[in-house]
Amino acid sequence: MSARAVIFDMDGLLIDSERVILDCWRSVAAEQALPLDDALWLSMVGMHDAACTELLVRLLGPAKAERLNSDCKDRYDLLVEKGLPLKDGAVGLLQELSTRGVPLAIATSTRRERALLKLARCGIDHYFGALATSSDVAHPKPAPDIYLLAAKRLGVSPENCTALEDSEMGVRAAHAAGMTVIQVPDLVPASDLTRSLAQVVASLHEVRPLLRL
Repeated sequence: MSARAVIFDMDGLLIDSERVILDCWRSVAAEQALPLDDALWLSMVGMHDAACTELLVRLLGPAKAERLNSDCKDRYDLLVEKGLPLKDGAVGLLQELSTRGVPLAIATSTRRERALLKLARCGIDHYFGALATSSDVAHPKPAPDIYLLAAKRLGVSPENCTALEDSEMGVRAAHAAGMTVIQVPDLVPASDLTRSLAQVVASLHEVRPLLRL
């Protein structure tokens, strides 16, 4: 494939944040004596904040869910401020695409303020010509809105964009937007559905030859 533009998911794809979030959830839940296992946290990978909160409210009730969310957010925010680790191969891929003049964008379910902070603290914000977040659209992933907006802000038609994603929610969103999709699974393995919608690779290093770099 030869993409005129590449649109990246952020968490779990470029930034190795899912493990950090999972550790925050685990530790805070244990401190609050909440019997929640990893399957719950992994089921929320790729979800936007409101959907995660709704799920926790259904399981725990409003008061416990609010306390869990608040304490976990505080702990995670401290780590974000320090700068989260990047996924292996992220910088090399971004550098090469940027050097070749390929337009790059971020399409993330993270809220805009936090997305900007994460990108800046990780030192990769300068690579991207456009940013689309859950703050900018009415319908988050798996709806195509975030990806369509990212393409619009780059000035490239969706069919000429390649999207890179780690989660099923994101793969569904990018495919619905009409983009070529590459999935690099993180904590949750590729499913039969995502394999039918995207080309699946094990790491960002394997993306480069697919983009004919």
